[in-house]
Amino acid sequence: MTLRIDHTTTSGTFSLDGQTFEVDNNAWVVGDDAECVVLDAPHDVAAIRELIGDRKVLAVLCTHGHDDHVRKAPELADAVGAPIYLHPDDLVLWYLTHPDREPDRLFVDGQAVEVGGGTLEVLHTPGHAPGGVCFYSPELGVVFTGDTLFAGGPGATGRSYSDFDVITRSIRDRLLPLPPETAVKPGHGESTTIGEVVPQFDDWVARGY
Repeated sequence: MTLRIDHTTTSGTFSLDGQTFEVDNNAWVVGDDAECVVLDAPHDVAAIRELIGDRKVLAVLCTHGHDDHVRKAPELADAVGAPIYLHPDDLVLWYLTHPDREPDRLFVDGQAVEVGGGTLEVLHTPGHAPGGVCFYSPELGVVFTGDTLFAGGPGATGRSYSDFDVITRSIRDRLLPLPPETAVKPGHGESTTIGEVVPQFDDWVARGY
Protein backbone atom coordinates (compact mmCIF):
# COMPACT_ATOMS: atom_id res chain seq x y z
CA MET A 1 0.00 0.00 0.00
CA THR A 2 1.12 3.53 -0.77
CA LEU A 3 1.83 6.26 1.77
CA ARG A 4 -0.24 9.36 1.05
CA ILE A 5 -1.41 12.70 2.41
CA ASP A 6 -5.07 13.61 2.86
CA HIS A 7 -5.99 17.24 3.48
CA THR A 8 -8.89 19.51 4.28
CA THR A 9 -9.32 23.05 5.60
CA THR A 10 -11.28 23.78 8.75
CA SER A 11 -12.49 27.07 10.22
CA GLY A 12 -12.78 28.30 13.79
CA THR A 13 -11.05 30.57 16.29
CA PHE A 14 -7.66 31.08 17.91
CA SER A 15 -7.50 32.67 21.37
CA LEU A 16 -4.46 33.82 23.37
CA ASP A 17 -3.54 36.79 25.55
CA GLY A 18 -7.18 37.81 25.89
CA GLN A 19 -7.82 38.14 22.16
CA THR A 20 -9.73 35.88 19.76
CA PHE A 21 -9.34 35.68 15.98
CA GLU A 22 -11.12 33.82 13.19
CA VAL A 23 -8.73 31.38 11.52
CA ASP A 24 -8.65 28.69 8.83
CA ASN A 25 -6.46 25.70 9.64
CA ASN A 26 -5.10 22.96 7.45
CA ALA A 27 -5.84 19.44 8.65
CA TRP A 28 -3.36 16.80 7.48
CA VAL A 29 -3.70 13.01 7.67
CA VAL A 30 -0.73 10.82 6.68
CA GLY A 31 -0.92 7.08 6.10
CA ASP A 32 -1.88 4.31 3.72
CA ASP A 33 -5.17 2.48 3.18
CA ALA A 34 -4.94 0.64 6.50
CA GLU A 35 -3.52 3.10 9.04
CA CYS A 36 -2.77 6.77 9.53
CA VAL A 37 -1.77 9.55 11.89
CA VAL A 38 -3.53 12.90 12.27
CA LEU A 39 -1.45 16.08 12.47
CA ASP A 40 -3.24 18.47 14.84
CA ALA A 41 -6.99 18.52 15.45
CA PRO A 42 -8.28 21.88 14.25
CA HIS A 43 -11.89 22.93 14.78
CA ASP A 44 -13.93 20.14 13.12
CA VAL A 45 -13.75 16.51 14.24
CA ALA A 46 -16.27 15.35 11.63
CA ALA A 47 -14.20 16.78 8.77
CA ILE A 48 -11.05 15.10 10.07
CA ARG A 49 -12.83 11.77 10.55
CA GLU A 50 -13.98 11.96 6.94
CA LEU A 51 -10.31 12.11 5.92
CA ILE A 52 -9.54 9.15 8.17
CA GLY A 53 -12.32 6.95 6.84
CA ASP A 54 -12.22 3.43 8.26
CA ARG A 55 -8.45 3.39 8.84
CA LYS A 56 -6.80 2.69 12.17
CA VAL A 57 -5.48 5.92 13.70
CA LEU A 58 -2.12 5.36 15.36
CA ALA A 59 -1.80 8.81 16.92
CA VAL A 60 -2.91 12.43 17.00
CA LEU A 61 0.35 14.36 16.61
CA CYS A 62 0.25 17.99 17.80
CA THR A 63 2.62 20.45 16.15
CA HIS A 64 2.18 22.80 19.15
CA GLY A 65 -0.22 23.66 21.94
CA HIS A 66 -2.19 26.66 20.64
CA ASP A 67 -5.91 26.14 21.01
CA ASP A 68 -6.74 26.19 17.30
CA HIS A 69 -4.47 23.15 16.90
CA VAL A 70 -5.37 21.16 20.03
CA ARG A 71 -8.88 22.19 21.10
CA LYS A 72 -10.46 19.13 19.46
CA ALA A 73 -7.58 16.72 20.15
CA PRO A 74 -9.20 14.94 23.13
CA GLU A 75 -12.54 14.57 21.33
CA LEU A 76 -10.86 13.21 18.22
CA ALA A 77 -8.50 10.93 20.14
CA ASP A 78 -11.34 9.47 22.19
CA ALA A 79 -13.47 8.94 19.07
CA VAL A 80 -10.78 7.00 17.20
CA GLY A 81 -9.00 5.38 20.15
CA ALA A 82 -5.61 6.99 19.54
CA PRO A 83 -3.03 8.62 21.86
CA ILE A 84 -2.27 12.34 21.76
CA TYR A 85 1.39 13.36 21.37
CA LEU A 86 2.79 16.78 22.35
CA HIS A 87 6.26 18.19 22.98
CA PRO A 88 6.75 18.70 26.74
CA ASP A 89 7.79 22.33 26.30
CA ASP A 90 4.25 23.12 25.13
CA LEU A 91 2.43 21.74 28.16
CA VAL A 92 2.10 25.34 29.40
CA LEU A 93 -0.03 26.13 26.32
CA TRP A 94 -1.88 22.82 26.35
CA TYR A 95 -3.10 23.43 29.91
CA LEU A 96 -4.62 26.77 28.88
CA THR A 97 -7.10 24.78 26.80
CA HIS A 98 -7.16 21.43 28.63
CA PRO A 99 -6.38 22.00 32.32
CA ASP A 100 -7.90 18.66 33.31
CA ARG A 101 -6.55 16.46 30.52
CA GLU A 102 -2.98 15.35 29.90
CA PRO A 103 -1.57 14.45 26.50
CA ASP A 104 -0.93 10.72 26.41
CA ARG A 105 2.70 10.84 25.29
CA LEU A 106 5.49 13.39 24.93
CA PHE A 107 7.73 13.87 21.91
CA VAL A 108 11.51 13.62 21.91
CA ASP A 109 13.43 15.58 19.29
CA GLY A 110 14.52 13.22 16.53
CA GLN A 111 11.85 10.67 17.38
CA ALA A 112 10.62 8.55 14.46
CA VAL A 113 6.88 8.00 14.12
CA GLU A 114 6.23 5.06 11.82
CA VAL A 115 3.04 4.88 9.75
CA GLY A 116 2.02 3.19 6.53
CA GLY A 117 5.51 1.94 5.78
CA GLY A 118 7.00 5.42 6.14
CA THR A 119 8.47 7.58 8.87
CA LEU A 120 7.73 11.02 10.25
CA GLU A 121 10.80 12.47 11.96
CA VAL A 122 10.04 14.86 14.82
CA LEU A 123 12.02 18.13 14.53
CA HIS A 124 11.81 20.40 17.57
CA THR A 125 11.43 23.92 16.13
CA PRO A 126 10.65 26.35 18.97
CA GLY A 127 9.89 30.02 18.43
CA HIS A 128 6.20 30.33 17.59
CA ALA A 129 5.66 28.14 20.63
CA PRO A 130 8.31 26.68 22.95
CA GLY A 131 7.36 23.12 22.10
CA GLY A 132 6.68 23.62 18.41
CA VAL A 133 7.61 20.65 16.23
CA CYS A 134 7.67 19.84 12.53
CA PHE A 135 7.30 16.40 10.97
CA TYR A 136 9.61 15.42 8.11
CA SER A 137 8.71 12.54 5.81
CA PRO A 138 11.67 11.55 3.61
CA GLU A 139 9.48 9.07 1.73
CA LEU A 140 6.95 11.74 0.75
CA GLY A 141 9.51 14.54 0.42
CA VAL A 142 7.38 16.69 2.71
CA VAL A 143 7.81 18.58 5.96
CA PHE A 144 4.69 19.50 7.93
CA THR A 145 5.61 22.75 9.64
CA GLY A 146 2.63 23.62 11.84
CA ASP A 147 2.99 27.33 12.60
CA THR A 148 6.80 27.40 12.38
CA LEU A 149 7.13 28.15 8.66
CA PHE A 150 4.73 29.48 6.03
CA ALA A 151 5.00 30.45 2.38
CA GLY A 152 5.28 34.10 3.46
CA GLY A 153 7.68 33.77 6.37
CA PRO A 154 8.09 32.51 9.92
CA GLY A 155 5.16 31.91 12.23
CA ALA A 156 3.98 34.83 14.33
CA THR A 157 6.03 35.70 17.40
CA GLY A 158 4.16 38.65 18.88
CA ARG A 159 2.36 36.75 21.62
CA SER A 160 3.15 34.99 24.88
CA TYR A 161 5.68 32.14 24.80
CA SER A 162 7.04 33.14 21.36
CA ASP A 163 10.38 34.55 20.22
CA PHE A 164 11.45 35.79 16.78
CA ASP A 165 15.16 35.07 17.19
CA VAL A 166 14.37 31.53 18.31
CA ILE A 167 12.01 30.79 15.42
CA THR A 168 14.44 32.07 12.79
CA ARG A 169 17.19 29.94 14.33
CA SER A 170 14.87 26.92 14.23
CA ILE A 171 14.08 27.49 10.56
CA ARG A 172 17.74 28.07 9.65
CA ASP A 173 19.12 25.10 11.58
CA ARG A 174 16.37 22.49 11.30
CA LEU A 175 14.38 23.21 8.13
CA LEU A 176 16.57 24.96 5.56
CA PRO A 177 19.07 22.03 5.48
CA LEU A 178 16.33 19.75 4.14
CA PRO A 179 16.46 18.97 0.40
CA PRO A 180 15.35 22.03 -1.62
CA GLU A 181 12.58 20.07 -3.33
CA THR A 182 10.98 19.27 0.04
CA ALA A 183 7.36 20.44 0.09
CA VAL A 184 6.41 22.61 3.08
CA LYS A 185 2.88 21.88 4.34
CA PRO A 186 1.98 24.45 7.03
CA GLY A 187 -0.80 24.68 9.58
CA HIS A 188 -2.43 27.57 7.72
CA GLY A 189 -2.39 28.75 4.13
CA GLU A 190 -0.65 27.57 0.99
CA SER A 191 2.25 25.17 0.62
CA THR A 192 5.74 26.10 -0.56
CA THR A 193 9.11 24.35 -0.84
CA ILE A 194 12.37 24.62 1.05
CA GLY A 195 14.01 25.76 -2.18
CA GLU A 196 11.58 28.67 -2.44
CA VAL A 197 12.12 29.64 1.18
CA VAL A 198 15.93 29.69 1.20
CA PRO A 199 16.47 32.87 -0.91
CA GLN A 200 13.83 34.75 1.09
CA PHE A 201 15.14 33.86 4.53
CA ASP A 202 17.66 36.69 5.03
CA ASP A 203 15.00 39.25 4.07
CA TRP A 204 12.65 37.80 6.69
CA VAL A 205 15.34 38.07 9.34
CA ALA A 206 16.09 41.67 8.33
CA ARG A 207 12.45 42.74 8.49
CA GLY A 208 12.09 41.22 11.96
CA TYR A 209 8.82 39.30 11.59
